[in-house]
Amino acid sequence: MTSFERPTLVRDGVYGHLRQAVLDGEIAPGERLGEVELGERLGVSRTPIREALMRLTQDGLLVAEANKGVRVRTVSATEARETYVVREELDGLAAALAAGSHTPADAARLNAALSALNGVRGEDYREQTRLDLAFHQRVTLAAHNAALADLARGLALRVTLIKHQTRTYNAHPQTEAQHAAILAAILARDAEAAREAARVHVRTFAALVLHDLGEQP
Repeated sequence: MTSFERPTLVRDGVYGHLRQAVLDGEIAPGERLGEVELGERLGVSRTPIREALMRLTQDGLLVAEANKGVRVRTVSATEARETYVVREELDGLAAALAAGSHTPADAARLNAALSALNGVRGEDYREQTRLDLAFHQRVTLAAHNAALADLARGLALRVTLIKHQTRTYNAHPQTEAQHAAILAAILARDAEAAREAARVHVRTFAALVLHDLGEQP
């Protein structure tokens, strides 16, 4: 786990630190979190640890089990399938809106995000996951729709857990080409092509994830 800097509000700092560790995959799906161990590791009392774990449970990142404490939530194949059904619609909408609404600054950020993702090689699935999510977030932001952005943020938490659980390889040649197709359609301001490219990409990745979870889409 990365180093912890003690903030003024310890409970908020502990919450933010642990939340980021889960989202970055530093604390893996299924891993149990003990109050005593975390307190010793971060150098804080059990009270802010307990509060942080409660908040993370409310966020849906952790799950509490009777007499077993808490652990990072794992996702079933059914939940993953349902998540990607929704993601296909939201990502398609985001790409279509981005095609019509993106600014020159958005275009530059999208190009930079995809270049960063394509620059990751090897089996560093955590960095690939981080940059893959960052690219898709850039597409959503380029849509300039606050309601869509709120929905996408909530869905991204589920997607992040799924990716860390399956360690599905983001830098697959097919997905690289699909990312390029999404970006090209957005920059060409072709809303329907952008929508379809985004939906095809989600369906492709959903099939990889569901295969890893032992279920065919």
